Amino acid sequence: QVQLVESGGGLVQAGDSLRLSCAASGRTFSYYVMGWFRQPPGKEREIVATINYSGGSTYYVDSVKGRFTISRDNAKNTVYLQMNSLKPEDTAVYYCAASRKVGGPTRRDEYAYWGQGTQVTVSS
Repeated sequence: QVQLVESGGGLVQAGDSLRLSCAASGRTFSYYVMGWFRQPPGKEREIVATINYSGGSTYYVDSVKGRFTISRDNAKNTVYLQMNSLKPEDTAVYYCAASRKVGGPTRRDEYAYWGQGTQVTVSS
């Protein structure tokens, strides 16, 4: 079992940057594919980015490509989401999640473990 705790959210202006962190408990962090999801106000939770076990393979939703970077440090049991050039439409609660699925899972139901979420608000 994995417990996940996100941090790093906040209120920023359009064009600013934020780095989200997700700290995982347990000794098997490196066994999990990690994902970042977000849920904008009044909308469904959606995939943002994923990273495989070693960090050698990543996926990004089109709307964040070139602006967001997902990375992980298995020695620190932590996954990061660097968010640059933030836009008001990036405003959402951001969640990290862990999956044992192979092949780059992108669906919510493929992730068994979730953090509590961290709010990101981007003002125009």
